[in-house]
Amino acid sequence: MITIALSKGTLLAPTLALLKRAGYVTEGLSAESRRLVFTCPKDDLTLLIVRPTDIPTYVEYGAADAGVVGKDVLLEQDRDVYEPLDLRIGACRISVAALRGQELRSRLSAKVRVATKYPNITERYFNGKGIPVEVIKLYGSIELAPVVGLAERIVDLVSSVKTLKAHHLVEVEVIAKSTARLIVNRASLKMKHGDLTDLIARLKRGRPKQTR
Repeated sequence: MITIALSKGTLLAPTLALLKRAGYVTEGLSAESRRLVFTCPKDDLTLLIVRPTDIPTYVEYGAADAGVVGKDVLLEQDRDVYEPLDLRIGACRISVAALRGQELRSRLSAKVRVATKYPNITERYFNGKGIPVEVIKLYGSIELAPVVGLAERIVDLVSSVKTLKAHHLVEVEVIAKSTARLIVNRASLKMKHGDLTDLIARLKRGRPKQTR
């Protein structure tokens, strides 16, 4: 039996739909379910429903053989896991945003204060551009930071600009595009090679077609 860690929240429903297209039987489990462990005996599969930020940890340390998580989480954490497949669901982007009217403001000679839940991605990005940055780590309501003067920029996950517009923010730059990825524990790939290879092949067939 293989164990797969799935992301709680908005990514769960499209992941379950992908598993169904791949031929896995997951009756009784839905995005509204409060269960954290679900067994699929017909497929020798156990599903764990956990926070997205915890999934790379579960997989790296072998508590799960595989996991489904956004590329944004992988870029932020840089965990030692195998990433064999882009699942082409949960598409969004990691973007820099600023208050409308201040998006063209340049502060190359002084530190730019940036609020984000992605401190590592943010620091790498601004350092790579040669811009001094002061990163303020937040866990939620990132869009509020420029409104109240806490930060001049934010770095956040954007799937549509509706939330940004609601807070008078505009997208300034796109750091990276993000989709859900299948990740696999390196030891499990050796010990359960046949089962995991089959999982990868079935998910590859079931994922949405590439769009240009």
